Amino acid sequence: MIDSYGRRITYLRLSVTERCNLRCRYCMPEEGICQKDCSEMLTEDEMIAAVQAAASLGITKLRITGGEPLVKRNIVSICRRACAVPGIQDVAVTTNGLALPALAKPLRQAGVNRVNISLDTLDPEKYRHITRIGRLDQALAGIRAALDAGFDKVKINVVLIGGFNDDEIVPLANLTREYPVDVRFIELMPMNSSPEFGPAAYLPSRIVLEQLPDASALPESDGVARLYRLPGALGSIGLISPVSNHFCAQCNRIRLTADGKLKPCLHSAVEYPVKGLSSAEMLEQFRRTIGSKPEKHELLSALHPSQAGRMMNQIGG
Repeated sequence: MIDSYGRRITYLRLSVTERCNLRCRYCMPEEGICQKDCSEMLTEDEMIAAVQAAASLGITKLRITGGEPLVKRNIVSICRRACAVPGIQDVAVTTNGLALPALAKPLRQAGVNRVNISLDTLDPEKYRHITRIGRLDQALAGIRAALDAGFDKVKINVVLIGGFNDDEIVPLANLTREYPVDVRFIELMPMNSSPEFGPAAYLPSRIVLEQLPDASALPESDGVARLYRLPGALGSIGLISPVSNHFCAQCNRIRLTADGKLKPCLHSAVEYPVKGLSSAEMLEQFRRTIGSKPEKHELLSALHPSQAGRMMNQIGG
């Protein structure tokens, strides 16, 4: 389906839970989430019905997110059923990686072909600080498990944070020399009003290239990242710039939250409920969502935070 600005919408990001086994400072409150009743959340059958509706409108790419999707007890079943929906060609999971030692192979066998793993630092103390409760060795074990499971792609997502990990750009990028992984540096989005993330925390992605002068540009892909490669590297470097150089003109995605709200734009409070709807009603909400997708989001900066109306764990990373 094509939106009102001529963009072909082919990508659905489906959040399966708001819960997480970490408490990353830019994503969710220290105390965790306000638990919602199960009746407020999408059931597995409703998730699959939503994927079927999306696929009937031309969605081919699905990303399973959270919260942390791997804390969902039926995550393998959700992925297996989603992968089997006619028209869905590409299913990926975004995770913090902690549960991958147990779940990487079952997810691969279910049909998931790509996995993105969040890793903002290689320093154990800093990892514990940014996640509040996490252990770096568990995340690294998850990366190894993903590589062993044989996914088509394993990507590492790094959120750039001034004063926190801007001194680790080179070692994080060097993971692409050591392993067949792609490393994506993502500008911090102003979703959180915490004073911990003031103006100095927001770094433009160009600082990555300033620290990696030997990186060479790669041909443009169909994604939102600008791609580069270090000499002799096994994987690529990607720069994702939602703040300094937003990619709204190329945006081909919509989002469905775990509590059943379709969002035409991450940074807008506009939402369309689908929970409890019939197949026909759900299909109409997907059409309405795609039809109302804005041309672009509002200006983003430390002084102009996102208008999403939710924390990232409530939307889907």
